[in-house]
Amino acid sequence: MLLPQGARPPARPPVNLRPAGRFFVFAAFAVVTGVPNSALPCAGSALPALCYNDHAMNPSSTRSFDETLWAARCFAFLSPRLADADPAHDMDHVRRVADMARALTVAEGARLEIVLPAAWLHDCVLLPKTSPQRARASTLAAEAAGEFLRLSDYPPSLIPAVEHAIVAHSFSAGIAPRTLEAKVVQDADRLDAIGAIGIARCLLLGGAQRKPLFDSAQPFPDQRPPDDTSNVLDHFYVKLLRLAELMQTASARAEAQQRTQFMQQFLAQLRREITPPAP
Repeated sequence: MLLPQGARPPARPPVNLRPAGRFFVFAAFAVVTGVPNSALPCAGSALPALCYNDHAMNPSSTRSFDETLWAARCFAFLSPRLADADPAHDMDHVRRVADMARALTVAEGARLEIVLPAAWLHDCVLLPKTSPQRARASTLAAEAAGEFLRLSDYPPSLIPAVEHAIVAHSFSAGIAPRTLEAKVVQDADRLDAIGAIGIARCLLLGGAQRKPLFDSAQPFPDQRPPDDTSNVLDHFYVKLLRLAELMQTASARAEAQQRTQFMQQFLAQLRREITPPAP
């Protein structure tokens, strides 16, 4: 179009690339320049908060969620509550669960603003394994977390979903998760119970409870029912080896299968080492 002399063309509207659009621009740049994909924003498992899902895919996503702010608030609330926690349920466990929950959120398209508070606060009430109220621990944790979030001005519409994800994470409670976010939190917590870290946590907890490592007469429950109240090793057969088949999401099932294979290898090696050699 020809313009009169001295006239300026009309201003174009600013280009507003949404997160997914920005990622594809960065990806194209990486192809040309050779920058590794892991260095791109919103790439790999180190996705920044809320880069996990474009608004077009998830219109209900809370785009203003400030992960850094709420992580600091939740951990400040949680730290004194876990001061006397057993070594398998300390702050490092919470951080690992939150990291895994974030990765599953990216893979499964869940809502980070529900998943992460639930992952951070899922163990804010801990009861001993021997407590008669043990099955209610996740319900008590959900109530405490919900009260904390309300007093902290967390978006009220999100809190019931956070509470449900906390209630449903517990193995002993036996409550089925009804939402994708609750499934993600449950899977993330259960993944931390298996694999190499699961073996370490199992042995740590068994030692803290002063349980023997195994039944000296019959170390493996081949000819007897497993009983993890009497020794540590039986916990693999009561619970840990079963978790892979109970995973709720495809991403967690794939990870759980690898971790379960590692545990099976560990148990096979342990069997070889503690079985008396043939004469």
